[in-house]
Amino acid sequence: MTPDTAFILCRFAFDGTALFLWGSAAYLWLLVPKGLSGCIWAKLGVARFAAVALAVISTTALLPVRSAMLGNGWADGLDTDTMISVLTGTSIGTAWAWQAMFAVVLLAVTWMPSRRQMAVTAIVSALLLCGLALTGHAAMNDGWLRVLHRANDMVHVLAGGAWIGALAPVALVLCRLRDHRAGTDARMALIRFSSAGHVAVALVILSGLANSLLITGGLPLDWSVPYQRLLALKIGLVVIMVLMAVFNRYGLVPRIGRSRLAAKALAAGTIAEIAIAIGVVALVAWFGTLEP
Repeated sequence: MTPDTAFILCRFAFDGTALFLWGSAAYLWLLVPKGLSGCIWAKLGVARFAAVALAVISTTALLPVRSAMLGNGWADGLDTDTMISVLTGTSIGTAWAWQAMFAVVLLAVTWMPSRRQMAVTAIVSALLLCGLALTGHAAMNDGWLRVLHRANDMVHVLAGGAWIGALAPVALVLCRLRDHRAGTDARMALIRFSSAGHVAVALVILSGLANSLLITGGLPLDWSVPYQRLLALKIGLVVIMVLMAVFNRYGLVPRIGRSRLAAKALAAGTIAEIAIAIGVVALVAWFGTLEP
């Protein structure tokens, strides 16, 4: 395996887990009634622990992988002096140190009480995602434009995570709609997600357009360039997700109290959105290594 391939896999693992932890924790902490949120948080226990472990493992692997990419292959990636040079002398090293610090904090958070755990997991995961803006294509710019690009990147990943990261707990909330005791809380949690989703989707679209302008100078229309081809595919998948979300919100949500079929369709649509979101994260991990 080449260092570039290893980097894509590490980025995919890290981005996916951080997005899931941020979106699910923020949703359950802020938008789901207390009793139901605790139940869903417990149901996600194995997935949450696996996500934290994967975030720590991928973070640990990223420093030697990045050292190998900047050096002459795996020999430099496993060389202590090279890794120290990358860590202390590059923006990549600064970003890695930020990521490693909050990954360790995230691991410690798993032993906190559940209600407090939600809040701290959301905050720490958000900081992890913000660290992604310290490297990448934002580094192409200088001065105020670099600051603007990094701020836009932060808005993009946080809004995207608030949307796609919350889909897993939303799917579990949907399973409670027919529950006599939890049904009212489940409907309230679903309506709140639908309302907040409007803001998240709008921010994803606006910040995504701004990113495209900052990186390529416009829309990704030159498909002879691999970066623009993959970016266009990502945009297409996001458009599909937006259309599905609109249909879910205005076609299915108003009918879930009257139709069991609508609830099942909404659950299936949520699972489909999760699958597409995984593809989006994989594409971002891939074209993030390419020249625009």
